[in-house]
Amino acid sequence: MNEQQELKELKKLVKYYEKVIKNMSAPIIPSIVPRTILVPIAGFIYRDRFETIRTKVLQYAADHRETESVVFDFTGVTLEDVEAFDYNELASELAELNSAQKLMGLRPIYVGFNPRFVREIVHAGIQVELEVYTNFRTALKVLLNENEKALAEIK
Repeated sequence: MNEQQELKELKKLVKYYEKVIKNMSAPIIPSIVPRTILVPIAGFIYRDRFETIRTKVLQYAADHRETESVVFDFTGVTLEDVEAFDYNELASELAELNSAQKLMGLRPIYVGFNPRFVREIVHAGIQVELEVYTNFRTALKVLLNENEKALAEIK
């Protein structure tokens, strides 16, 4: 294989892996709780990734109109994954993600923030109004309790 062919093949391979990474960057998992989806977030976070997450969740909600709640799970995000990200920008991206979900009529819920991650956002002096729980299990319990109460009121 000559150099030009090899370069062409490598560029094709890079495009393929970029597509794979983009698809994996925001998986959407239907939850055991009715009308709720989980979006686990792990690894590096950056502006384009937040854009991908926003787009995928909004498209999912448009295609699945019964969706009411979205649980974003940041448990898999380590300090190293956010150190290169400016915390002011991070808080801004979270606020934008939150606003986009609410405009679509969704209830965004966030879980799994690392304590230092939270401290840095607070230290940056930015106010972000988010519904946050310690972990996914706690958020699901809250949603299940609310569903049970709503069903009891209907009866």
